[in-house]
Amino acid sequence: MSVVAISNLTKTFPKENVTALTGIDLQIEAGEFVSLIGPSGCGKSTLLRLVADLLQPTGGQLTIAGAAPRVARTARKIGMVFQEPALLAWRQVAKNVELPLELGDRLGSAERAGAARELLARVGLGDLAGRLPHQLSGGQRQRVALARALIQDPEVLLMDEPFGALDQITRDEMNAALLQVWEAARVTVLFVTHSIAEAVYLSDRVAVFTPRPGRIHAVVEVPLLRPRLPALRHDPEFFALESEVLAALEGRDAREQRAAYERVVRH
Repeated sequence: MSVVAISNLTKTFPKENVTALTGIDLQIEAGEFVSLIGPSGCGKSTLLRLVADLLQPTGGQLTIAGAAPRVARTARKIGMVFQEPALLAWRQVAKNVELPLELGDRLGSAERAGAARELLARVGLGDLAGRLPHQLSGGQRQRVALARALIQDPEVLLMDEPFGALDQITRDEMNAALLQVWEAARVTVLFVTHSIAEAVYLSDRVAVFTPRPGRIHAVVEVPLLRPRLPALRHDPEFFALESEVLAALEGRDAREQRAAYERVVRH
């Protein structure tokens, strides 16, 4: 059974007279890393919010681990990281990470502190637990947000353009850090991005959306070996996969693009 199962999903906003999504079908297996990419306003973030139970679908079916999103959210099976880390300015880094456990009245204070320290070490911030958010860089704040999302050991991690506001060097560093944490946890990830290179580098599959009303035009498989190192971005196969995703974004057949690329390489 798929961890995230989406069938013929539709979302409309009647007051705005907007159909954001229509006919979305997507199955995501346990431990998969799937990226969503498409033009602005195509419904990628809306889909993430439907999975997170922050919005309700207009039609179709959506389940998380076989249950409704409301059940999964209540059972704390869903973690989410937004583009803005939304840390509490007056709480130290470790206390920000502990917050979901504290709000859920889970574990004692010592156990919560230990879990926060462990996750901060995993995201490379073990020595910054006592700092306040304003003392961190943008990339460091997003590492804190990632640790906070993972502290409840969710089955599904939703990430809505978490690195979109970062400079390219920091973004590449965050991609590497995310993959390192994901390799260890193997949580199922649904990741929204506008970057083709980022989607290919991180993902097992890339779902390419049409302009609004959002549909999935193509799902591009990314069979690159793991673990993935920065040098992979210069590999011809990486360029070929970027071309496939770009073709799908432009409404062309991604498989035809791959065939054309291979003909050029052979000759």
